[in-house]
Parts: sequence; C-alpha cells; structure tokens
Amino acid sequence: MLDETPKRFDRIVAILIQLQSKKIVKAQELADRFECSLRTIYRDIRTLEASGVPIYSEAGVGYALMDGYRLPPVMFTREEVSSFIAAEKLMQKFTDPSLGTHYASAMYKLKSVLKSNDKDYLSNIESRILMQDAEPMFNDNSPNTLAVLFEGIAEKKQILLTYKTFDKEETTQRNLEPVGVFHDNNNWYFLGYCHLRKDYRQFRTDRIQGIKKTDVDFTIEHDSLETYLAENEKTIPTTKVRLLVQKKIARYLAHERKYHGFVSQKEIGDEIEMTFMSHSLQDGFPRWFLMFGDYAKILEPESLKTRVLELLEINKQRLL
Repeated sequence: MLDETPKRFDRIVAILIQLQSKKIVKAQELADRFECSLRTIYRDIRTLEASGVPIYSEAGVGYALMDGYRLPPVMFTREEVSSFIAAEKLMQKFTDPSLGTHYASAMYKLKSVLKSNDKDYLSNIESRILMQDAEPMFNDNSPNTLAVLFEGIAEKKQILLTYKTFDKEETTQRNLEPVGVFHDNNNWYFLGYCHLRKDYRQFRTDRIQGIKKTDVDFTIEHDSLETYLAENEKTIPTTKVRLLVQKKIARYLAHERKYHGFVSQKEIGDEIEMTFMSHSLQDGFPRWFLMFGDYAKILEPESLKTRVLELLEINKQRLL
C-alpha cells in the first residue's frame, strides 16, 4: 500500500495557506480543490487544530483563522515561480495600465523572497516570453478602468461613468452600481445597474471615456454576475441554424463558433453538421458565414439564406 503521509502533509500545509488567503473558507471549497471527501477535510482541520493552529468554525458558514495568527512567509516551488511569469505577461496584455502597475509592484515583492537560483531561473524565462500586441482594450483617457471597477465592487460604491455608445456615437454620463467584470471575445465588459436607464446595462471598457469612484453607496442588493448574464441570455430571442460544413474547414471554426450560439455537431460523411441557436440572423451570423461560405451549406432557416444572398448582392454592386 502506498504511503499517503507525504501527500496528506502537503494537503494540510496547503489548507493552512488557503485559510490565510481568505476571511472564510468553506469545507466544500477545500474538498473540491484537493479532490477529496468532506470527511478528509474535517480530519485535516482537526489535525491543524491539534497542532495549535487557532481555527474558528461555524456550521453552515466555514472555517477561519483567529485574527492575528500568521505563518512566516512561505517559499515557492519552481513550478509556482514559472506560473508567475505567465501571469505577469497576461496582465501586461489584458489589463489596464493602472492595474498592470500594481501587479508589477506585487511581482517585485514576490521576487524578493525567492532563492538566488530561482531568481536566475525566473530571469531566464522572462526574456524568452513575449505577448504580441493586440487591439486596445481600454481608452487612453481612462487608464485605470479596471482598478476603479474593482474598488467600486469591493466597497459597494457607485461609479461615475463617461461612456461613448457604439451605434449612436454619443457620449453620456451615468451613475452606476457595478455588479461584475468579465472578459469575452477579446474584450473586457462590466455589468452594472444604471441609474440613468433604471435598469441593468452592459458596458465595454474600450468605450469608456472616463471613470471615477464616488462616495455614494449602492442602493440595491445585487445578485451575482452569473445570474444576470444567464437571465440576459434567456431574454434575447434565438433562431435555430443548421449548417453543413466541410471537415477540413470545420476544425478552424472551433474557437469562433461559440460566439454565434453553437450547440452541437455530428459527422455526416466528409462533412460536419453544426447546430446553432443564433441571436443575430440580420448581421452577426450571416457576415460570419460569408467568411467560409464557399465550404458550407445552409440547411435552415430560409431567412438566413435570403440575408446571405442580400449581402452578396450588395457586395456585387459595390464591386461593379
């Protein structure tokens, strides 16, 4: 039988570190992370308590360390050190300048506690990893967008937003209660309750012209971000679309198809039948289809075929 002692020791130490990282940690959260039973977590917690770690627990709430208890700084493994570099490069590309500066400061602190060999290891990796430039995700007039949003969400304070809409090209000022931030299709978005529209609205960060946190508290107790996004999906009408796509092309659509309501696919000889529930048969889906339309066939609906033909005719007239 394998000796589980080293594995259990590592898990107990990791549990203690996680208890230091959050105010409250649920037993189920620990069980999910370490892929073990709740019974195992209960046993490990009792082991920590027996060793003198002051853990406060409450049924139905979770575990917490007593205020003031801290372990000395922990050492990082070489694999953890490598992950810091990947995270730093991603932060440089996908966050605003303000948040990127804060992360760079945190990285200096992390590097300061590394062993000399690990510092050399880190330096060698840093010089070999490059993130290519992409389209700007933030307006130059608002370099601290994410930082302000994070503060507003954490402190439950309203933000004052200057926003430029995409369709009307008009700029408005709004007081918002930010609910959450998410990244989708190479853009950052946030959802918030808009006091101007008296409803929840979604905003794209590159259209934000200015943002600042106010001292005004939230007026509403908001549900989770996931709840609102799921409700929003349900309210937008969809239409079933079926395409027949050649196999050699279908594999190149794997990334983008999810943004067009992809549901399922099945092989039919040398072709792939794809099913979608599309939100946009007028512009989004037909224009995407034209990118690979010479290798595909629309099975349904007829309205999509008609719209594609309309777009082709428009293009034809422009070329004449």
